[in-house]
Amino acid sequence: MIRLPSLDELGFRLHADDSVLIARTDVAAGTYSGIHVPAEVPRGHKLATVDIAAGAPVRKYGQIIGFASRPIAAGEHVHTHNVDYQEFHREHAHGADVVPTEYVPSAQRATFQGFVRPDGRVGTRNYLAVLTSVNCSATAAKMIARRIEASGVLDDYPNVDGVCPLTHTLGCGHSGQGNEGFEVLRRALRGYAGHPNLAGLLVIGLGCEVNQVKSLTEDLRLPPGMPVHAMTIQELGGTKKTVAEGVRRIEEMLPVANAYQRQTVSADKLVLAMECGGSDAYSGITANPALGAAADLLIRHGGTAVFGETTEIYGAEHLLTRRAVSREVGEKLVERIAWWEKHVQIDDSSINNNPSPGNKAGGLTTILEKSLGAAAKGGTTNLVDVLQYAEPITGHGLMFMDTPGYDPVNATGLIAGGAQLLCFTTGRGSAFGCKPAPSIKLATNTPLYERMTDDMDINCGVIADGELTVAEMGEQIFQHVLRVASGEETKSEELGYGEEEFVPWHLSTVL
Repeated sequence: MIRLPSLDELGFRLHADDSVLIARTDVAAGTYSGIHVPAEVPRGHKLATVDIAAGAPVRKYGQIIGFASRPIAAGEHVHTHNVDYQEFHREHAHGADVVPTEYVPSAQRATFQGFVRPDGRVGTRNYLAVLTSVNCSATAAKMIARRIEASGVLDDYPNVDGVCPLTHTLGCGHSGQGNEGFEVLRRALRGYAGHPNLAGLLVIGLGCEVNQVKSLTEDLRLPPGMPVHAMTIQELGGTKKTVAEGVRRIEEMLPVANAYQRQTVSADKLVLAMECGGSDAYSGITANPALGAAADLLIRHGGTAVFGETTEIYGAEHLLTRRAVSREVGEKLVERIAWWEKHVQIDDSSINNNPSPGNKAGGLTTILEKSLGAAAKGGTTNLVDVLQYAEPITGHGLMFMDTPGYDPVNATGLIAGGAQLLCFTTGRGSAFGCKPAPSIKLATNTPLYERMTDDMDINCGVIADGELTVAEMGEQIFQHVLRVASGEETKSEELGYGEEEFVPWHLSTVL
């Protein structure tokens, strides 16, 4: 007689209180352990383990991910057709789960090979950047970078990773000083201008924009001796003259940038940004908790980890406030959640419009479920601060930054804050890079890794395959981070990603 597998063999049960499990593979209709599965449940999707009454909470991770919109029988597929998003009370319990962090002694901390700047910060890459004040100067900035690359002059400067054009669509057509959107743009631009992965900077404007080059660059907080050039197309007499002058000024900065050489520094100089995009049901089981374990290791070695996407920790924020080092830090997070609740009402939207169609196809049903998986990137250490978008990251430990969930806007804010590299988890297959910071791509499942091996750096699907534990995968990610910080190329760098993904958050009304 053929033995049918038990339900627990068919799927992952993440917590003893859960009313669902996650299918390891496509589960065919049939009877398993006395429970009837009436129709196929796709791999990564949820299957009820008990009867769930209409209106009753559905639990995963031991937390509420939604409410049954009709009675759900044990064995049924649990998804958008029978689960609704509803608001419910969450107890923030500020600081209730704070515990002392066990730091590795300074002499025993991990190290990497980085570019030490005069102000003590350390770069993982050594770029020159062409930063635009306005969209009108974007084409000229790209022309300058392409002309430098085509000339072959970079071959004479082996310590320079390249010339990075940082262009965007903003800078004019909106209100100026004092406007929230304008100040957010300025923070992002200034954060990139002073980024530790840059050795020199050329800022280009048109000349008549709201975001004037002179006021943008007059109070930049830059390392001593960092060369900065500023110019406008109108003052120089047009595009051709601007490009020629821009090339000349970049060539002038190349010897200064090339003088930097990698040297051994402590991992406590690292700021790791963490992102998840194109998520699936495995994100919260494999890649995100493994990245959280890597973040815990980095923090134990004195470093910093930062993540954002406020709309994608919505419903899980109470798990973070419990780890806040003070009530003030916890309240900062609660205040940003409240801001988003009001913000989405402007266009009659809802935070539960996220998850995306791809997320749902991957098995995620509500924003509550997605957020619980996304929050796993935060590991287990204390939450030491909550930052505004693109606000400078000055402390050590686990930080949260208020950003949208849209991947390039989120990453832009984190890197503007000072993160020198980024780990990006994906279950559907996001293609992404973020110059001047390298982006490490973590696949949540083995089929994705094998299908998109040219884009994925690490396969976290081995956790679901039973080959590694979350802790073991976290150690591997941590070691990979150190190698990339020391110069090892990521898949996205090999492919040339990173110039189109500089996308500051656009909050202003377009006038």
